[in-house]
Amino acid sequence: MAHDIRIAEGSPFPLGATWDGEGVNFALFSANATKVELCLFDEKGERELERIELPEYTDEVFHVYLFGVRPGTTYGYRVHGPYEPENGHRFNPNKLLLDPYAKAHVGELTWDPAVFGYTLDAEGDDLTFDERDSAPFVQKCQVVDTSFNWTHPTRVRVPWEQTIFYETHVRGYTKRHPAVPEHLRGTFEGLGTKEVIDHIKHLGVTSVELLPIQAFVNDSHLTDKGLTNYWGYNTIGFFAADPRFFAQGPGAVAELKQMIDRFHEAGLEVILDVVYNHTAEGNERGPTLSFKGIDNASYYRLMPDEPRYYINDTGTGNTLNLSHPRVLQMVTDSLRYWVTEMNVDGFRFDLATILGRETYGFDEGGGFLDSCRQDPILSSVKLIAEPWDCGPGGYQVGGFPPGWAEWNDKYRDTVREFWKGEEGVAAELATRITGSGDKFNHRGRRPWASVNFITAHDGFTLNDLVSYNEKHNDANGEDNNDGSSDNRSWNCGVEGPTDDPEIRTLRERQKRNMLATLLFSQGTPMILAGDEFGRTQQGNNNAYCQDDDISWVNWDIDEEGRALIEFVRKLTTLRHTLPVLRRGRFLTGEFHEDLQVADVKWLSPSGEELTPEQWDDPSMRCFALVIDGRAQATGIRRPASDATLLLVINAHHDVVDLTLPDIPGSDQWSCLIDTNAPIREELEDFDAGGVYQVTGRSLLLFALHARGATKRIFERLEHALTDEVPPEGDLVTG
Repeated sequence: MAHDIRIAEGSPFPLGATWDGEGVNFALFSANATKVELCLFDEKGERELERIELPEYTDEVFHVYLFGVRPGTTYGYRVHGPYEPENGHRFNPNKLLLDPYAKAHVGELTWDPAVFGYTLDAEGDDLTFDERDSAPFVQKCQVVDTSFNWTHPTRVRVPWEQTIFYETHVRGYTKRHPAVPEHLRGTFEGLGTKEVIDHIKHLGVTSVELLPIQAFVNDSHLTDKGLTNYWGYNTIGFFAADPRFFAQGPGAVAELKQMIDRFHEAGLEVILDVVYNHTAEGNERGPTLSFKGIDNASYYRLMPDEPRYYINDTGTGNTLNLSHPRVLQMVTDSLRYWVTEMNVDGFRFDLATILGRETYGFDEGGGFLDSCRQDPILSSVKLIAEPWDCGPGGYQVGGFPPGWAEWNDKYRDTVREFWKGEEGVAAELATRITGSGDKFNHRGRRPWASVNFITAHDGFTLNDLVSYNEKHNDANGEDNNDGSSDNRSWNCGVEGPTDDPEIRTLRERQKRNMLATLLFSQGTPMILAGDEFGRTQQGNNNAYCQDDDISWVNWDIDEEGRALIEFVRKLTTLRHTLPVLRRGRFLTGEFHEDLQVADVKWLSPSGEELTPEQWDDPSMRCFALVIDGRAQATGIRRPASDATLLLVINAHHDVVDLTLPDIPGSDQWSCLIDTNAPIREELEDFDAGGVYQVTGRSLLLFALHARGATKRIFERLEHALTDEVPPEGDLVTG
């Protein structure tokens, strides 16, 4: 780099490094720094070529414009100011810092003592000042060209009522996929492979939710053990995708855009799991990589009386301070960047309670939540909260404002307990499968606000949920002490894999029971990738550090797995076909005098309405509900003309005799699903008033014969059992 670089004052907006075709504008916020130096490096980030002091300071933003600098330029910052940890300041110009707005990172973090702002000695005293240069050991930033010609420039916009999430990991999903070229496995480009997308589309899901792809670092305690932060919940760059996911280098943002474009071409949404609650810099003894050295007192929540220490509502060492306007701006700028520049369709927010937490506690009218609600871009995409953290009052399921959906762990726990055979769970299950109105039926919120799941990245897979009573996390190097011991799982008689045909048959039926419960419940279902064919993690319920066969999806699918895939496709086809399974209004059981119908009725196996005494009976493990397709479906007070369904749930270990109820207008029921007989050549019809023997531990779905409804349902199921894409549109009987 020549020493005669032409510079100008530049602009304080936009923040970050912005190329305009002639040069690059650099802008960095810091309220407490005294000087900022821009360091330019060679292409690999190994040798510092130039150091330029940012000449202007406007509205707490340092800025400069460099003529002739182009995409591909590697850079970092050195920020000067007081090193006074006791006052919350940790400036140290010996530490090269990442630009919070950088669009790409290059290199990897090496855990050398030089990456710490203090001298790392036996006492670990963070009040000392370390003078070693961290540049050789830290990642650098890269200027990027974000231009891209989209084939599908608009987002997919799947209506909430039709949404089915599919949670997966960019690297692990394709690392062993036989159709993905070896050099592309584990990358964005690999995930965009046609065969991969075809499988996802075949399942009938609508929206792929990716575990964190924003740039993150591996924890030192994991690298010491030869492990890695595989899940990626350790973000250090909110605008940059992690270098590990690129096949052609971190500056090739077109790879990610191409992947998203291909998903949109298939009609699939892309949802990002994002971590704005903390960063990878840890607490007072953590490294100085970016925010801590740029303006520690602004970026982090510090203890009010002892700002040397960090508020740790995340359990990871620090908490991002979204009460500060510039930090709030960074987060919302980041979200808008991913929507407007990368075309993503929504976000799932890790430990989202923190994002709504002010100094006095969680506030659904807090700055971040208000910002999302009023922002014309962010309010138009899917916003999903993980509604808890480990701070005071951190559990907030149902507490987020209108417009948000929330992960519902109460649904997960209740469904697991019921199918395990626990007593006293039936009444709560009834609440969960009708949309968890006790949590979400207020302020005009809809059933879709409850994101229902039985498994997720954190915990057992579905296969392991029915195969293990205990966690088996020995590979994590923590003597099996990590991960939850409260899994509500049942191994069906033997711990781990078995050749016993009876146990294998029961396990497969239990998988079908839980998947059917999930997809026939009101609310928004989420399926964990690989559950559709019985993926195992060998009993590991905390595989966050396993970048290996434990976490990678194994595409060597056996006969049982292939059968389960087709069963899942049946379920999603029925859900898409039958609007009554995904009503926009909560099912309450209230009888409407004008319409002379109740939206749902709860029945005992004898076909009679359940009494309060029966609901209170802890041994009740079998019940049915009739979802009446004539009930009011919208705010307009008129009857609907959807199919009427009978859902039967039996967690008893033995057969239960079910009397099929009499419903005015028809005398026959057609069995759409019986988890004891998942593959049928044709649908069977049964007379109302007759007795159906419900197999122990099984679920059934019947449709009432009415004006040709059953015939059209069967046509849709036939499509689901072929390679054809099922026809679009809802099934109504009117």
